[in-house]
Amino acid sequence: MRFDSANILRMAGLAALLLLACFSVTARAEVAVTFYSHDFGKNFPHAFFVAKGELADGKKIDTAFGFTAVNVTPGILFGSVEGHVHGPPAKYISESNPHFTVTIDDGRYGKLMAVVQKWQAIPQKSYSLNKRNCVHFINDVIKTLDLKTNLKTANWKKPRSFMEEVMKLNPFLK
Repeated sequence: MRFDSANILRMAGLAALLLLACFSVTARAEVAVTFYSHDFGKNFPHAFFVAKGELADGKKIDTAFGFTAVNVTPGILFGSVEGHVHGPPAKYISESNPHFTVTIDDGRYGKLMAVVQKWQAIPQKSYSLNKRNCVHFINDVIKTLDLKTNLKTANWKKPRSFMEEVMKLNPFLK
């Protein structure tokens, strides 16, 4: 092989490509899931999560989900009513209390969305203040992310207290 300028440039280019290949990294998903509670009032859901970030394929994620009654009436005190998975608006989110954030990858995000879809598909009348409310939904989401929860909690109707309990059970959460 001759060491003229053309060959030297080709070899330098090949060396640069090999070096870049050594440092190439596969795209990594990073979606931050923040869990919120909202003090009781006329607006629902009182417990929900917000997911923001990007999947490995570049898809941007910016969504929120909670579970609530379709119509918040005194009927929720007497039995099951129609319920739905609902994304709270930005103003509601900004007036709510963030408790902790978990960063997840594509696989966990897929599992998270499977929980949302499962709750969207529950036959009506799906909302029950005592058996299937916003805290039950969030508990299902939290378990999917492999965090500890207390199935015997006294906080099924207390979103803020439930979130604080989850943080005590998982002291690494911030």
